[in-house]
Amino acid sequence: MSKKLNILMFSGEYDKALAALILANTAREMEVEVTMFFAFWGLLLLRDPGKMTLEDKTTFEKMFGIVTPKGPEELPLSRMNMGGLGERMLLKMMQDDKVPPLTAFLDGARKKGVKFYGCKLSVDVMGFKREEFIPEVEIITAEEYLKDALESNMQLFI
Repeated sequence: MSKKLNILMFSGEYDKALAALILANTAREMEVEVTMFFAFWGLLLLRDPGKMTLEDKTTFEKMFGIVTPKGPEELPLSRMNMGGLGERMLLKMMQDDKVPPLTAFLDGARKKGVKFYGCKLSVDVMGFKREEFIPEVEIITAEEYLKDALESNMQLFI
């Protein structure tokens, strides 16, 4: 019987995204099928900084798009961010220990076949366009996510 892990990524914080992607990569290395569902702030991890657009957006959507992080490396820490100082300290510590940055874990998950789903309602409410995300993202409804989660052996909410 094959194993399946489902991760619901609600957080848009660097350290939590790092933990989720470490688990996703490790599970794939163990030949576990992995799906990740990104809702609200979790969607910020999947934004492609080179594909941001303000076209066909309302004033609020434009403002929101400008002030939110534009990709994985712009995400703040969940604790001790201290205006970015904590994040710089963490990144330096990771570098000293030869731990790759968040984007490397995201790229690894993409290459290993982790399935990435974006919450349709969250995408619509936050004013994002499909084209602003990495290509692997499929936009699905909450019902489609729940059907997938119900078939999983393990669900994690981050």
